[in-house]
Amino acid sequence: MSGALALALGAFSFHVSDHLETAAHVEGSEADHVDRQLAEEFHSSFVHRAVLVILGLPPADSQEGLTVLNQITLALKSEPGVSGTLSYLDRADPMFLGRDGGTFIIVGLSGAAGLADAVVPNLRERMQILRGRLQDRYPALKFELTGDTPINFDLRKINSADVRKAESRVVPALLLLLLATFAGVVAAVVPLGVGLTATLMTLGAAALLGRWWHLSILLQNIATMLGLGLGIDYALLMVCRFREALATGQNAADSADTAARHAGRTVLISGSTVALGFAALVTVPISDLRSIGVAGLLVAAACVLLANGVLPTILGLLGARIGAGHLAFLDWANPDSPESRDRWRRWSRRVTARPWTALLLATCPLLLLSSQALQLVPGLPRIDWLPQGAESVRALHSLDRMDRSDIVQSLRVILELPAGSEVTTYSGWNALRLLSTHLTSDKRAARVISLPSLLGGGLGPSFLPLLSTDTRQSFLRRDGRATLLELLPAPGISTNDLGSWVRELRSKNIGESIELPGAMIRIGGLAALDEDYGAVIRGRLPRVLGMVLGGTFLVLVAGFRCFAVAVKAIALNLLSVSAALGALVWVFQNGHGGGFFGVPGGTGAVFSSIPILVFAVIFGLSMDYEVFLVARVLEARRNGLDQVDAIAEGLAKTGGLITNAAAIMLVVFAAFTLGEVLAIKMLGFALAVAVLIDVTLVRMVIGPSLLRLGGDWNWWPWGLSRGDRANAALSRNDT
Repeated sequence: MSGALALALGAFSFHVSDHLETAAHVEGSEADHVDRQLAEEFHSSFVHRAVLVILGLPPADSQEGLTVLNQITLALKSEPGVSGTLSYLDRADPMFLGRDGGTFIIVGLSGAAGLADAVVPNLRERMQILRGRLQDRYPALKFELTGDTPINFDLRKINSADVRKAESRVVPALLLLLLATFAGVVAAVVPLGVGLTATLMTLGAAALLGRWWHLSILLQNIATMLGLGLGIDYALLMVCRFREALATGQNAADSADTAARHAGRTVLISGSTVALGFAALVTVPISDLRSIGVAGLLVAAACVLLANGVLPTILGLLGARIGAGHLAFLDWANPDSPESRDRWRRWSRRVTARPWTALLLATCPLLLLSSQALQLVPGLPRIDWLPQGAESVRALHSLDRMDRSDIVQSLRVILELPAGSEVTTYSGWNALRLLSTHLTSDKRAARVISLPSLLGGGLGPSFLPLLSTDTRQSFLRRDGRATLLELLPAPGISTNDLGSWVRELRSKNIGESIELPGAMIRIGGLAALDEDYGAVIRGRLPRVLGMVLGGTFLVLVAGFRCFAVAVKAIALNLLSVSAALGALVWVFQNGHGGGFFGVPGGTGAVFSSIPILVFAVIFGLSMDYEVFLVARVLEARRNGLDQVDAIAEGLAKTGGLITNAAAIMLVVFAAFTLGEVLAIKMLGFALAVAVLIDVTLVRMVIGPSLLRLGGDWNWWPWGLSRGDRANAALSRNDT
């Protein structure tokens, strides 16, 4: 049954990118409300839009330039999905005349964001055909499409390409690591197969869910990262336990049963803690974070299902053939070898002999690194962080050279009038005029486009029929009680400055400012969406933290039946998270070594979503190694060993496994730091650092030290029975 489900879901995985979106959706946000209002109440043709930048033509205000511009506009309007165009042809406005002679056309895109996104490649193809026809007359002619929708489309393509490149880099490296781990071909291929299958199952399930939900393109990255990392880790644990049982003389069926009972239970506890971290993200009403939460839940479910439902059967069928393809020259790296286990026993005894010293030496550097996290500045990076090879990004630079980049960054301000007042009345028109004047007077504004400015000449509302139907629909709601103002920011205004402006405007009593009590404004646009995005994260972060910490505590108490281990595990995970965020601030935000990742001067800020993502992902993954280690220590205690010997035995049986599993995770995460999408670079770096810290200092030094200092209190109140303690006492007496 589990195998059939894996095959069925895997079949859908190859078309997953067709059902994923790049645009972020913040459910219930003011920016989202503005978009819906423009679409459903104004019936605007330009809710979703692109900007076609045109270079290499005669000036748009010349007769020849107008003739060619008309030809281009007709080609655009004939394309399905284009709801309208706006250019110098429609309004002889200097706004459409670039500093270097270029011009642009604002292209309205019909449908929701996802449907509008699909129009972009068709538009580009149509423009290339037209360019081919005109190139003889205008050899320097160039078309570039940009704006929110084309940028999102390009990011999706680049992200998908990054995922494919990361997979092509990481799979051979993982195979080499697994060969070194098991010194055998069959034993290495099995975990890799589980990791790849878990990834395909997750992507297949996401492709199905994407038909009904807004799922972000980031889901691909998380599914690949976790599917490979977590799937291989769990399979690694199962295969090691199976081979250990075979080595004691058990037959294949009994060995598979032993692996399922012991390692399978550990996988279930670990998978539950991973799922909890991601389940908390599903509650955040932002499509990016919710999609990553869905990806994590699907990955955890797929990995646990494969490890407990499919892998025991495969292992039982393989039996002793699990050792086929033995590579003797790699035996030194085998975590199950007697030499490896002896090394870990000796290490454990050194650490537990002086637990306070070990604890101090390992904790101090982590606390120092964690202190850097206090400097974290959430927000959009203050550098040009978009991928430079994308056409939409090149077009942004072209607009910037034309001194027209404000077109893409415009704020959409909807003025809603109180009952009994309409824009066509004196009070309503006066309020609109005062608001337009108030916004224009701000030094952060380059221009405000509103009904009064479109009519010009001081004309009043009685002259509105002079405007085209498309213009009236775009700027005036049908009932006359709401109107749109397009606010173009001044050159050089950063996105963070725009965000501050959005907050200021939203906090004002606009009714007083425009002499019409009860009037209010709603603000949309990219900067407003970014502000809503950050506000939701800030508001939901405490709830996410509480859900993850509380849920993890309950799962660990249920799994190990003791409180101290649960509290210790949570504390150590928090230390790993804070240290990873500190490293992220040090390298990416502040630029120390950032040149290696393409940000030599630092980014000045960290994407708002990264801290909460790092917390949720690391908290689940780091718990894996804690569960692996503590489960074997507790098992050794229940088998009669005292605390020191139990720690040594637990570390001997899991130290090599944890190290190799962490190396696999490290390779997977590091591969994603080499892509073009900065947010994924940041996430991959933070996760890689967290795994490195966790496996070296936290689990191998701090964890054993705390277990030694805790003694039998680690297992209070139900972890050890009286019989277990009596067996340990008899073992010590016999010794």
